[in-house]
Amino acid sequence: MATTLKEKLTKLSPDRQKKIEARTAELVSEEMTRQELRQSLKFTQDQIAQILQIDQGNVSRIEQRTDLMLSTLRKYIEAMGGELQIAVKLPNGQIVTLVGIFETEESSQDSSTSETLVSC
Repeated sequence: MATTLKEKLTKLSPDRQKKIEARTAELVSEEMTRQELRQSLKFTQDQIAQILQIDQGNVSRIEQRTDLMLSTLRKYIEAMGGELQIAVKLPNGQIVTLVGIFETEESSQDSSTSETLVSC
């Protein structure tokens, strides 16, 4: 008869179980949807809407869309006190953080180029 994961975990020492639980929580916290991120920071959609000066329905759409403008995603993250950083994982495993991809307020008003889309 097959042994379940739960059965295997209960056979481990309490110390080992705690280490596994901590690592699991760490891994889970590394990947979140926008909604999960907002909820983990104890913000409501209404609070984000007030900060961004938009209606709550627009916050819901930001959280549900699969394609967003980087500027929209950046403003959403900043409304929660965060900073958006874009990183690239190269085929050799190296991770590089991209810099200089966000336009300043002044240059975006002067520029007629379209904004970059990111799939989330």
